[in-house]
Amino acid sequence: MIDVRIHRRKSDGNILSFKMKGHADFAEYGQDIVCAGASAVSFGTINAIMELTEVEPIIRQSDSGLLECMFPTDLPKEVNDKIQTLLQGMIVSLQTIERDYGKYIKITFQ
Repeated sequence: MIDVRIHRRKSDGNILSFKMKGHADFAEYGQDIVCAGASAVSFGTINAIMELTEVEPIIRQSDSGLLECMFPTDLPKEVNDKIQTLLQGMIVSLQTIERDYGKYIKITFQ
């Protein structure tokens, strides 16, 4: 199962980081649409943030299915708002995958 954890700041709800780990095991390697969808959504969001805001998040990843992304907390409001919008879009897309394939991906908020 892919475990997605979204870490929000309690005071304003801003997303500070997200972490994805595990494998969906929906199908064989190369055929797993759940893993491919979650990867495309998350990496696409990171790429969009970097391209559209010129912010470099701190990224950790491994072949074992780990992707962790942390965002600076001292950004100008306009830049932070843009990042938050992109991250909210990522969450909506991941929740859509979770709705249809909930046995293979779980999203929690912290």
